Amino acid sequence: MRFIVRSVSTLADKGEARDEALPKGALPHPFLPPEPALTVGNVSPTHVGVLNKYPVVAHHLLIVTRQFVPQEELLDAADFAALAWCLAEIDGLGFYNGGRDAGASQTHKHLQLVPLPLGGRPWDVPMEALFDTWSARGAVLKLLQLRFKHAFAMLDPKLYDDPPQAAERLHELYSAQMEAIGVAGPDDRQQLGPYNLLVTRRWMLAIPRSKEKFASISISALGFAGSLFVRNDRDMASLREAGPMNVLRAVAIPDSR
Repeated sequence: MRFIVRSVSTLADKGEARDEALPKGALPHPFLPPEPALTVGNVSPTHVGVLNKYPVVAHHLLIVTRQFVPQEELLDAADFAALAWCLAEIDGLGFYNGGRDAGASQTHKHLQLVPLPLGGRPWDVPMEALFDTWSARGAVLKLLQLRFKHAFAMLDPKLYDDPPQAAERLHELYSAQMEAIGVAGPDDRQQLGPYNLLVTRRWMLAIPRSKEKFASISISALGFAGSLFVRNDRDMASLREAGPMNVLRAVAIPDSR
């Protein structure tokens, strides 16, 4: 597969902003309220659409809970209702960074959405080049070419003709995936570890994480789509030397097979 690698100077600003937002263990509330100039509008009764202040690609949307909810709380039916409405309108990639070690820069729960394609045809998402073979255990699939722990599911794009039905199906699959990768907690709210989730109209992929960074390169959910971001030439050299897929393996959890 061919990865997309972008050099993004705003990543340094984003990192500094995150560190400044976490003084002495205090919980920041950057979206209460969101900045008016960045606010797109209402998505659902529980979520609002906000443009990313530090976008890594054009038209980078945040789907933010109206009330403060911790980013390390598992997604619920309302989160998937908001995501399904957005994916019904935009053929995009929805994703979630479940915790700081999964690449989250804010503690307020927010999903994210970027339009497709990410670039690098023929695939809308570069990682789709490896989606050709899988094994199944109930509703949870494993992609045979991915050498780290994950859970995968195929979706029917027509599902989004009925967003409420799509939301219900996404939530059902998500619950199965969280259990399969060992992230679901006993109370169905608090996650047991960091993870990334990626959702399109056609598939869903969940990956548990072992750490946030490879060397000085922060890896978010977009990395597991095949889209990586570096801040400078040193990061690029580290990425080239290791190889992009080895970088992903280093921040994920080894496959037990």
